[in-house]
Amino acid sequence: MVEPQLHRLTLPNGLRVVLAPDSAAGPSASGQAPVVGVSVHYDVGFRSEPEGRTGFAHLFEHLMFQGSESLEKLAHFRHVQGSGGVFNGSTHQDYTDYFQVLPSSALERGLFLEADRMRAPKLTEENLRNQVDVVKEEIRLNVLNRPYGGFPWILLPPVLYSTFANAHNGYGDFTDLEQATVDDCAAFFDTFYAPGNAVLTITGDLDVEHATELVHRHFGDVPAREVTPRPAFGEPFPSTELRGEHADPHAPLPAVALGYRLPDPVGELDAYLANVVLAAVLSDGDASRLQQRLVYREPLVVDVHAGAGLMGAPLDARDPDTFNLTAIHTPEVGADRVIGAVDEELERLASDGPTAEELSRITARWTAGLHREHDRVVSRTLDLGSAELLHGRAELISELPERIGRIGADDVAAAAKALRPDARAVLRLEPAGDEDTAQGGAA
Repeated sequence: MVEPQLHRLTLPNGLRVVLAPDSAAGPSASGQAPVVGVSVHYDVGFRSEPEGRTGFAHLFEHLMFQGSESLEKLAHFRHVQGSGGVFNGSTHQDYTDYFQVLPSSALERGLFLEADRMRAPKLTEENLRNQVDVVKEEIRLNVLNRPYGGFPWILLPPVLYSTFANAHNGYGDFTDLEQATVDDCAAFFDTFYAPGNAVLTITGDLDVEHATELVHRHFGDVPAREVTPRPAFGEPFPSTELRGEHADPHAPLPAVALGYRLPDPVGELDAYLANVVLAAVLSDGDASRLQQRLVYREPLVVDVHAGAGLMGAPLDARDPDTFNLTAIHTPEVGADRVIGAVDEELERLASDGPTAEELSRITARWTAGLHREHDRVVSRTLDLGSAELLHGRAELISELPERIGRIGADDVAAAAKALRPDARAVLRLEPAGDEDTAQGGAA
């Protein structure tokens, strides 16, 4: 994959813009239509929502699709889909993103739509009540009525973290969602959706000069607003093992999650990446250490996964971020036996580090995976935007394969050594109402 040459500009209203032209997105021998990706990343996520308003960042993401002062409800959908494009948005710990992928001839339409809702979304009582109901149904579907729903990304933080910003349920409590008002929405928009709090990214088949002119045309008159400095959400590392329990009425088997604090992904990037490699050594593929020991050789679990990043992907948040390890096991095995085996594998890695073959395999998988992902315009657009917002360097996404390749056995050993039993969270999940299971899980 040929890496795009990045171009930057900042508008007088504070909007940061990244342009990444890519000739590979243009017409090909197969006749594929040229496309562009447009995304806007706002520097607001779960951690920014105030106490008493859990889930508000995600709720507001829904409201941004409900029309504007100049476009009626569902017009955004019709304009994008009518151009042959796709669109969506997502809420994360530290940012909210909106994107669309369109034929390159429809670039101006995409820019108009994003600028239009950045200027004035339609915040009405009707839209608010409707989207509160939509979000509640989404929570029922994805968490409350699903086995292992919210495990571990909702359930683990309250055990590992002590502050509201880091520990609360970012999906939202029903009471908090129902009590949200239009005035709350307007205040949230004024505080966090200023152009100076956002990054606009355009990738694909584009002419830089023409795209720049379109950006000025559509975003230049979005009023500037004061941007409140983002607070630091750091908190002390645990000084002991922290334990929690959760009863899941839909889970067929018990499970356990271990949570550890990671190095600062922005200020200590290489140490953070050593944990990314460590997670791959532990559970990436059938040859990984925990798969081999816990699934095939002993076996103790039916599923095991280790990962850097609370939301399922690395480099998706600022500090603090979470290394999490989850395992689903049978009642007769018990959580403590699984934890003991994990600790033994971490001790081995802390002592000896991974083998050269393990590191080579992981580097090859990472490089292939990143190139495969970034061949997709939508993934490249979103990753460039989040890297620019979180790290101030969209170029980081092109550097990751090389930086991962520089992680050595000693770096991974140091990362494993830092995952200490006396500085972690242990969350045990039990099928609700099964006393025999609960007793077995404590064995």
